[in-house]
Amino acid sequence: MNARPFRFAIQSFSAQSAAEWRDRARTAESMGYSALHLADHILGPGDAITPTGHPIQELAAVPAMAMAAEATETLRIGCRVFCIDYRLPAVLAKEAATLDLLSEGRLEIGLGAGWLANEYEAIGIAFDPPAERIDRLAEVVHLIKAHATGDPLDLDGRSVKIHGYAGVPAPVQKPHPPIMIGGGSRRVLQLAGREAQVVSFNFNNRSGTLGPDGFRSGTAEETRKKVRWVAEAAGDRFDSLELEIGAYLVHIGEGADSACEGIAKAFGLEASDMKAHPHALFGSVDEICDELARRRDEFGIHYVTVGHDVMEAFAPVVQRLAGQ
Repeated sequence: MNARPFRFAIQSFSAQSAAEWRDRARTAESMGYSALHLADHILGPGDAITPTGHPIQELAAVPAMAMAAEATETLRIGCRVFCIDYRLPAVLAKEAATLDLLSEGRLEIGLGAGWLANEYEAIGIAFDPPAERIDRLAEVVHLIKAHATGDPLDLDGRSVKIHGYAGVPAPVQKPHPPIMIGGGSRRVLQLAGREAQVVSFNFNNRSGTLGPDGFRSGTAEETRKKVRWVAEAAGDRFDSLELEIGAYLVHIGEGADSACEGIAKAFGLEASDMKAHPHALFGSVDEICDELARRRDEFGIHYVTVGHDVMEAFAPVVQRLAGQ
């Protein structure tokens, strides 16, 4: 396993104004973050989302990504991850190519099979069994790649049926913008190993909610399994992959140990397990830098995304490790 240089991204769900969103993107860029990610959720406050434990995403991903690109010069834009069921595959492929063109080649296109059952129901979309959604994800990945070639499209899959035209515009990045595939199940991660340029490790959200079950599916022990799944599927291309993870719980500086202990208890884990949890970071800047280096050695994970609420506190880590 080759140790690749660290890079870091911010994930943000909301802003109260255009000025706030532009400022956030510019600040992330100035602090050394390589990318600004959104997620792809639709629900506002209400009875549908409350039981899931999921945060409200105020901004639609595509226009927010476009504005972030316009406000910056080098910051990459992405989505962790587009739910492939929330828009027609042909529309998503064209939007991705357009975003890459207008951002001058700064798009990372994240794709996922969907998991938030309450959201599907609330917006009137059938929530198919996991196997069907993952099969559909594979077909959408094939479409994204085919659309970028500029050749006539002739796809006759179970879910993606597209014929009689060539994909435009041509994306700047060749052969296509880097594809991030995210998830926590074996089938999704093995698809990522075969087809993606960036593998995003996440929880197995089989319960349809954010909570202890999902968090326990992302422990160090479970992450070792996930890396093995990816490596098995990737074969010789494994060393070329970027391995990314979201650090959802970050506490830097004073009170980190007590925060770690309290959160561990809430999730039914030992404090030592929480300290080593790949989706969490607790400690001083020095301790977090050392822990990230250790995790890169163990898992190969070198691309880390944190929430915008810790963007400034985490900046010293970025400034020390980015590119190293």
